[in-house]
This record gives sequence, C-alpha cells and structure tokens, in this order.
Amino acid sequence: MSRLPWRWLLLGRLIGAFAGSSLASLLVFQQVFAQQIERLQTAQLGRGLALTVRLSELALERFPPPLVSELTGLRLIVQPVPGGMARSILNPRAGPASLRRQGLALQGELCRRLSHCPAIQMAQGPERGVWIELISPLEPVWLFAALRSPVSWPPAPLLLSLALVSGATISGAAFLLLEVEQPLRALERALGRVGRSGRQPAVEETGAPDVRRLTRHFNAMLARLEATQQERATMLAGIAHDLRSPITRLRFRLSLLAAPVSGADRVAEIRERGERDLDALERITSQFLLFAGGGEHEAAVEVPLDALLAEALAQHDPGAVRLELRALTARVQPIAMARAVANLVDNALAHGTPPVVVRLIEGEEGGFAIQVWDQGEGISAEAWERALQPFQRLDQARGGQGHCGLGMAIAARVARWHGGELRRLQQPGADGRFAVALVGRSLASAGPT
Repeated sequence: MSRLPWRWLLLGRLIGAFAGSSLASLLVFQQVFAQQIERLQTAQLGRGLALTVRLSELALERFPPPLVSELTGLRLIVQPVPGGMARSILNPRAGPASLRRQGLALQGELCRRLSHCPAIQMAQGPERGVWIELISPLEPVWLFAALRSPVSWPPAPLLLSLALVSGATISGAAFLLLEVEQPLRALERALGRVGRSGRQPAVEETGAPDVRRLTRHFNAMLARLEATQQERATMLAGIAHDLRSPITRLRFRLSLLAAPVSGADRVAEIRERGERDLDALERITSQFLLFAGGGEHEAAVEVPLDALLAEALAQHDPGAVRLELRALTARVQPIAMARAVANLVDNALAHGTPPVVVRLIEGEEGGFAIQVWDQGEGISAEAWERALQPFQRLDQARGGQGHCGLGMAIAARVARWHGGELRRLQQPGADGRFAVALVGRSLASAGPT
C-alpha cells in the first residue's frame, strides 16, 4: 500500500471516530442533563412570558384581541377554556409527560412572577406548547407559548461544546490505544523474541506514521540480523573447508621432509611448495578477517585515488597489470578500497586472461569508477548475482589456491560503503573484453550505507 492511501485512511478513521464519539456524547449528555436543561429553559421562558403577559393584559384593556394580536404578532384566541378544561388547573393527563412537566414548571414560574396565577392548558395538535389565560375585561383570551423540547436539534450550545470536547478526548484516546499502543506492544513482543529463537517474522506495519517508520526500521534490522547470521554460518563452514586443503598439503610435505630425501633440489622444491601453501593460508585468513572484521568503521580520508591504486597494485608485474589512472581526489576508506581493488585484480589474473587494465575515471554526479578489464570471457549475466554472494566460487577448480570466494563479496561491500555498487561491463575493445567496475562516490557527501 502506498503512503497516500493509508494516510487518508488514517485521517478518515480519525474523523469517523471523532464524529461518532461526539454524537454519542451529545445524546448521552442530552439524556443526563435533560432536566437541568429543561429547568433553565423554563426559567428563561418564564421571564419573557411574564413580561409578555403583563403587556398583553394592559393592551387588552384598551384594544380588542384581534388588534392586539395584529400589532404585537402574538398568537391570541378568544374563546372559553380550550377543550372544556377547568380554568384554574392544568390537566395532568393531557399531552406527553415531558410537556406536562414543562407546563407545570412554567405555570409555577408565572405564578411567582405575576400578581395572579394564570391557568395553563396543553396545546392540542402537532404544535408543542401551552395556552396561557390572560385577564381580559370582556371575554376569555388565551396566549399561545411554544415550548422547546429539552432533547432537540440543534442542541444547546453548552451541550454541543461538551460533546465536541468529549468526542475529541474519546477519539484521541482510541487513536492512542489502537494506532500507537497496540502496534507498540506488538513491536515490544517481537523485540523480546529477538535472539531467543530462530528466524523472526517481520512485524506488520500498522498504526500511526511514526509507529510505521519504527516498525519499518525494526523489520530492516531483522533482515540485517538474518543476513549476518547466514553469513556467519557460511563463513564458519567455509573456514573449515578452505583451510583443510592447504593444511593437508603442509602435513604431507612435512612428512616428506621427515623421510630421507635425496638431493638438494628435491628439498628446495618441497620448501617452495610449502611456502606457497603458507601464502594460501595467509590469503584465506586475511580474506576471512577482512570480511568479518567490520571494515566499515574505518575512518574516511581524502586521498588521491590514482596514487592509492598505484601503491596497492605496485607488487604486480607491469606486463600483467597496466594502470590507466587519471588524477582524481576523493574521500574514501583507503585500506578497504585498496583491498577491494586488489581482490578484483587478483580475480582477473586468476580467472581471466592477462593483461589486466585498471582504469580510474570520473563517475556520475562527481563520483568515481574503477574499472578492471581483462581479455577473458568474464562472468555471464546469469551468474553475476551469484558471484557477488560470499563464499561462491564460479571456478571450483581454483578453490584450493587460496581463493575462498570472498573477493567479489568484499569488493561489493566496499562499494556499498561508498554509496555505489559493482557493475559488470562487457564490451570488446582495446582495453579488454570484460570488466568489473567499482562505482562509488566521495564520503564527504554520503557516508557508508
């Protein structure tokens, strides 16, 4: 899932949780505070109606009810008590219970504010309200007063504010629980299992953006740990395998020296072969130590790459290794870079066809590229990925000559430390037919990855 959809999904869930919790809180508050709201509404309506009743009764002393209704906009009727009810009481069985309760409360409020206690009757029909009897000199006059239900829409501003605050609190708590707390707990459980058992499955990326990033980094750490464990297991198995051949040969040559040997030439030959076995042992152990020694922590130094490569390859015969180096300065890890290029040149000499041409050119975006050309067939595209893996020898016949299958893997790792990669080039020309190019850039702008 791309970044945009789940961000919009998370925003939609937050909005939905806020709206749902606010609506639920509003309904609960309306039910809980219905009586308090009703008393407040009745008291507020009673103050206004008391003044309206006084003014209306004064106007009725001088003007007829129709004219008073037209001038004031009040709803007045002239008739006996509506519905035939008694003039002084409110029928307790007429209308809904909430309306009766409001009518009685309103009557008490008017009786407290007026000099007399007016009769009140429920309004018959769809309108929610009461009729209030006015004192008139000639005939009974009734004033209609609409009553608002305490549970109605739009809600009271106070309840609406409380509902919004409650909705924000509830949705925030739900967000912290579902989008932060639960994913973090799952991540904590997965972290507790690291190192206790075998391969750990990746943790699903859920929750808030920060939690997702943390989970993504944790999964990347698991992948690196698994790769490290696989490399360690392969390296331990490779050490025993690759050291066995030169050690066996040395034991055999020592047994020959222990036996009577005729001729100084024969002794010199055995000594020379023993030294070659020791060189193979030294090469194997140095390759293993370089691969497992964490060379990425070497300090980066700004050096002239052409001088560094010339010094690293000075031991080779100029007829077998030809250098085409341009002046180029970069900030690199010099020991790791020199060993990586030396490995590539050794591979070219061992598996390719001399002469080997080492060319240093300026790479893309201010980087550099070190190309090692030879005249051999090279590595096919199908075998290229396998050649970059540690302890993989494409030429099994050379496994006993100090080649432990780490040269290309070390060079690829050094290239990654310098923000680049190893590339295969196959283009017959004057320099050769096949090349491995170490592409990187100065660590001044990009550290090891």
